[in-house]
Amino acid sequence: MTDSGALTTITEHAGKDAFVSLDAWWRAATYLSVGQIYLRDNPLLRRPLEPEHIKPRLLGHFGTVPGLTLLYAHLNRVIAERGTEMLFIAGPGHGGPAMNAVSWLEGTWSATYPDMPRSEDGMRELFSRFSAPGGIPSHTSPHVPGSIQEGGELGYSLVHAYGAALDDPDLVVACVIGDGEAETAALSASWQSAAFLDPRTDGAVLPILHLNGWKIDNPTVMDRMPEQQLRDLVSGHGHDPIIVDLRDATDPIEIHSVMAHAMDRAFDLIAQIQRRARSAGGSESEQAPRWPMIVLRSRKGWTGPEEVDGEPVEGTWRSHQVPLEDVASSPDRLAQLERWLRSYRPDELFDERGVPTREVRDLVPEPMGATMSGTSRANGGLRRRDLVTPELAGEAVENVDRASNESATTVFGEWLGELVRANPRDLRIFAADELRSNRLAQGVLPATPKQWNQQQRGVDEDLASRGRVMEVLSEHLCQGWLEGYVLTGRHGLFTSYEAFVHVVDSMFNQYAKWLEAAATYPWRAELASFTYLLSSHVWRQDHNGFTHQDPGFLDLAARKSSDIVRLSLPPDANTLLVTMERAFTEPGRINVVVAGKQPEKQWFSLDAARRVVADGAGILPGAADAANGTDGDHDPDVVLACSGDVPTQEADAARELVLELAPSLRIRVVTVIDLLRLRAGEPQSLDDEAFATLFGEGVPIVFAFHGYPHLIKELLFDLPVTAGVSVRGYQERGSTTTPFDMLLQNEIDRFTLAADVLNRCRMDEDERAEALAVLANRREQAANHLHRFGVDDPALA
Repeated sequence: MTDSGALTTITEHAGKDAFVSLDAWWRAATYLSVGQIYLRDNPLLRRPLEPEHIKPRLLGHFGTVPGLTLLYAHLNRVIAERGTEMLFIAGPGHGGPAMNAVSWLEGTWSATYPDMPRSEDGMRELFSRFSAPGGIPSHTSPHVPGSIQEGGELGYSLVHAYGAALDDPDLVVACVIGDGEAETAALSASWQSAAFLDPRTDGAVLPILHLNGWKIDNPTVMDRMPEQQLRDLVSGHGHDPIIVDLRDATDPIEIHSVMAHAMDRAFDLIAQIQRRARSAGGSESEQAPRWPMIVLRSRKGWTGPEEVDGEPVEGTWRSHQVPLEDVASSPDRLAQLERWLRSYRPDELFDERGVPTREVRDLVPEPMGATMSGTSRANGGLRRRDLVTPELAGEAVENVDRASNESATTVFGEWLGELVRANPRDLRIFAADELRSNRLAQGVLPATPKQWNQQQRGVDEDLASRGRVMEVLSEHLCQGWLEGYVLTGRHGLFTSYEAFVHVVDSMFNQYAKWLEAAATYPWRAELASFTYLLSSHVWRQDHNGFTHQDPGFLDLAARKSSDIVRLSLPPDANTLLVTMERAFTEPGRINVVVAGKQPEKQWFSLDAARRVVADGAGILPGAADAANGTDGDHDPDVVLACSGDVPTQEADAARELVLELAPSLRIRVVTVIDLLRLRAGEPQSLDDEAFATLFGEGVPIVFAFHGYPHLIKELLFDLPVTAGVSVRGYQERGSTTTPFDMLLQNEIDRFTLAADVLNRCRMDEDERAEALAVLANRREQAANHLHRFGVDDPALA
């Protein structure tokens, strides 16, 4: 049944009487789960079950429920006996009925939703609203007290658990991993997270791999592994596995005894590891500990119908969702459902009012905040503390002109290092092996090393077991760690190459949906913002080639509400500083910031940067309707709009070319930093007046965009643009080439933009033709130079 005895047994804590409460809790939580799937009335079977008591649509997942409720019961026993501070993460999030049930039993559900009290009426409401229109989602979601992840987030449970455990030394995160989930790439990478956990300053994670054998209709790989291979696999990940096999168990005393002994052993080992590491003799060079984990084998759909219409159900894929279908229309199945529900003996579990009995309530930790459904860690906004933010003036670029060249990320990195120094326990940086490449290391690493809890070698640099930088070559881990960290009340930054952040597209989607859903529940406190810094972007990946050139993450993020997502493209160092200061101080958002790391021209003073970032867009300094060197009082002949650092550089160069060739034209350069301000109809949008102030009325627009052109066309669709828009951006053309050749290939270079401006303006046709010929000739010369010499013409800098 289990592979070894416990170091401390349950009988030494509470004796066999504890099994009574364990079994009562398990039956009650499982009964409530089944009731949610099937019943809309008669919740306690006070009368014989009738068709009208059954829901018209049967939705939900039962197969994983009995394992979840069993584990939750035994973790509650650990909390009650040891005072352990615990967070529960349910990887099989489609087991939503179980998470609703345990929260209702603990009283946190009723405290959160007073119209569903712990009573027969409250139970009826819980059942009838589950998976019903306008009711309770079938998966775990922000509606569940104690939850920090959406049920659809398959593969992310373990990485969330490790993110939650960072910098929380008193916490144990119990993470249940479904065996289908265990087959995903994100989960497979997550096992390596243990190598980054410092037992002295971080909490602990107890992975519980739940092997019940089946996915929707297919066996699971890890369940079919030979026992020794499974042990070798988890041992190779640095864990000491505790195997619990309950597939053939039927006696409640045996089931709970085996499970309790496994839990005691796991928590004793965690305590030993932390006590040893935190003692005076704990050595920083000590080898990383082997943390315990539990492997629970049980039958899928355990305690449910063994057979339906002669087909096996319990222990098979048929129990994954709704084991008994068409119940209301089949008297035989209705009777079978009633027998199933009564097998949990609800009369023993709930009194005449529907209140859980003493045997059930005995397993509820006190006070409510000690419960896993009531912990403030699962409502991280309650624990969020504002960061201490250093002044920007100390790092801002002072001498701003078109001749100055600064790396925006290098300047920001200096300020980020100061931010880390000022917030040594609430802020972490997560980097996919790119901190130095993205030019943040120069400022950050003097402030903090990179966390590394494995063996070190003499050539290693900037590694320590206590660092604020988490660097690993997995975007999945960086995203998941930061999600877990932010969801439990802390702050952080995820920096990545722009092209490779696509690895976490699905994770971004799920997290954005979590935030949108959470905002509809007033009891969910606002979290710190989740911030991406995407550098090494499409226009500066000429040396790495076509595979590294992709700005499409902006398209993905733009599909979300601007109430949640902000897309920022600061064109220089000072606008990046102001953008990131806002990202770290404004809660409740996902910030996607795209900024270059190469030395580039600087446009905005710090004060000007504050104004343009606050407005979301502004006129580029020195580029306001210039004609013959003067500014006018009327709308320009054309607006050269731009968004992104390289497009801003090319737009300004195009302006200079046009003024050289057609000095009577009035050209305004408008840089858009907050991209979603261009989308009409949302609270953050530029209104018609603000848009007209920047872009004029009836003025043609030539737009140079960092990403794919169609995004700008979509954003401008509902805005009052009456004279037409020409958009240039990335056209999926690239190679291993030069920076300017990238612009030429995608037709976003200054010569092409200048030609677009001339073609949009009213002017003498002969003058236009002559100017266009000059531009075409210069464009050809630039192409010939880079092809002949292998580098761009220095005159184009």
